[in-house]
Amino acid sequence: MTTPTPDGLTFATFRADDLGEVTPEQRNGWLEAHSRGFHQGRNSDELRKHYFEHAVADDALLRGVWQSRPAVGSGALPVATFASFDKSLNVGGDRLLPLRMITDVTVSPTHRRRGLLRKLMTQDLQEAADLGVPLAALTVSEGSIYGRFGFGLATQLRHLEVDTSARFALRTLDDDGSIELVEPAEAWPSVEAVFAGFHRRTRGSVERPLFYKPILTGTFDYREGPDKLLRTAVHLDAAGRPDGYVSYKPGERRDDSRAIEVKDLVALTPQAYLRIWRFLADIDLATKVTWHDAPVADPLEWALVDPFVVKAVKTTDLLWVRVLDVAAALEARPWAADGEVVLGVADALGHAAGRFRVTTSGGQAKVSRTDDEPDVRLDADTLGALYLGGVGTDTLRAAGRVTGSDEGVSTWAAMADAGPPPYCITGF
Repeated sequence: MTTPTPDGLTFATFRADDLGEVTPEQRNGWLEAHSRGFHQGRNSDELRKHYFEHAVADDALLRGVWQSRPAVGSGALPVATFASFDKSLNVGGDRLLPLRMITDVTVSPTHRRRGLLRKLMTQDLQEAADLGVPLAALTVSEGSIYGRFGFGLATQLRHLEVDTSARFALRTLDDDGSIELVEPAEAWPSVEAVFAGFHRRTRGSVERPLFYKPILTGTFDYREGPDKLLRTAVHLDAAGRPDGYVSYKPGERRDDSRAIEVKDLVALTPQAYLRIWRFLADIDLATKVTWHDAPVADPLEWALVDPFVVKAVKTTDLLWVRVLDVAAALEARPWAADGEVVLGVADALGHAAGRFRVTTSGGQAKVSRTDDEPDVRLDADTLGALYLGGVGTDTLRAAGRVTGSDEGVSTWAAMADAGPPPYCITGF
């Protein structure tokens, strides 16, 4: 579907295997514009093949804005790109909700401040809401952009540097399992099964897009072809079942030292997690391990004789969440205490706007619209930040983002601040 506008632009929506009125050259140009927007190199035929295969497998919807009559060049590259597809989000325990995942958002510097992103975003969110998808999420490159669309920072990660020299020593390691080094492609069934278990039990986890398979099997790294450095180790429990894995690469040797770069690490038990770290520390010709996806609530330093072996280089954001259906979203998540609050949500796009009576009992919530005066007020992006429990109500109240009566806010905090910290390791 294409929609011309009076200012000489054409909006188009298409799928990788159903171009509609978009030409193959424009489809390839869409991917080139995406790469240009993220300062990546020009795309090879192999990269295009892998990207569009993933887009088809994940049923991704692609949106773009082209110049109708470019003064220079063919005009195959759009001035804005946008993609989305639907997977699932673990909102607590084993509760999985449909999730609209938004990605590949770019706007050319030649066409900034013309409302292109707003039009693409509002159209996509409205279509998701019409389909009954209660939540949307994205990852961001700039933190100031997406709050105005109702997205709030919901999960964080730590970047770790771990000294794996002789200083690395676990206090105890009670593990009756084992570690096997396996070629990445051969390890894939175990990797897939372990991540599925992690997703079912981990609050904040997002179901992975299909492009993870070529990356974690070393088939294609989306920049330079096959990944010849990737290695995989699988942890097996006492019965020989996979319950953890780590995918890693050796870094460059510098000053007679080398770092091991963890690309993906998932463990279903504390024993498997610590055993994987013992394995990483035992790798020869390396004295450090780096990992950019460590949980904020990480037991590693507490399990070591010397906690200073672990250095948290920085904390970064990952998942930004947007609530589209307040009742469906709040009724699905876990709750810590019984209570009742009228919640007032301000939402410029309208999806979450209104007053909602939230009544919790036995860890469950019932949500209904009401005309009563709110006990607690917040904006849609703040609701997104609070939704998975990655930040406490009192923290956001101190930041001026949650207002209301003292009793109302305290009741909401007691009700809502439940469960373990969310942990998401799915980038998209």
